[in-house]
Amino acid sequence: MKIGIIVAMQKELALILPMISDLVTETRGTITYHCGRIGDKEVAVMQCGIGKVNAAVGAVSLIDAFSPDIMINTGVAAGAGNEVSVMDVVIADRLVHHDFWCIGEEWGRVPGSPRFLPALLPQLDQTDGVKQGLIASGELFISSKDEIDKIRGHFPDVMAVDMESAAIAQVCELRGVPFVCMRVISDTPWCSHDNSRQYEDFWETAPQKTFEILKQVINSINNN
Repeated sequence: MKIGIIVAMQKELALILPMISDLVTETRGTITYHCGRIGDKEVAVMQCGIGKVNAAVGAVSLIDAFSPDIMINTGVAAGAGNEVSVMDVVIADRLVHHDFWCIGEEWGRVPGSPRFLPALLPQLDQTDGVKQGLIASGELFISSKDEIDKIRGHFPDVMAVDMESAAIAQVCELRGVPFVCMRVISDTPWCSHDNSRQYEDFWETAPQKTFEILKQVINSINNN
């Protein structure tokens, strides 16, 4: 079983690398991959960069380089409602582009792809602070309640907002690779008047164990 893991930022990658045993780092072209094992699973981890273009390029590169049996995206996201708080983990049951519209299409639906992109839901033992729901992606750092309200106007049940995961989900859908997405809530523009400070403080206080739920996700995936 090969698992591809993709994150956007160096800060996110730094939380994952200590989990990897037998770590080997290799560079192909301009992309660096970190390969090894988490538990009994073979993993290849990469940092793609921020935004949907970087995410799509990274996902294609990782799939082409390692042919993973499943892809996992993890990282941080903004909370999109009172259902979530900072340090909660949202596992996507589906994903959508909140900033995409094309004439003749529903808001968020890219022609040739489903409007709501599918995601696998792993079976986890730990449930405190773990939510399941819709994750929406767009090319904006969401920093205000007004921006959240606009997104919820199209997707009332959205739980988290990021800048990459729907693009990775779309690549996986096109390539036929199962996809799991989990995001830690770093800030809550729905509730906070200064979520940029909230976001910065998150990186000062976020314990590494928050990302260790990734181990549970990986352990829940059966070897072929």
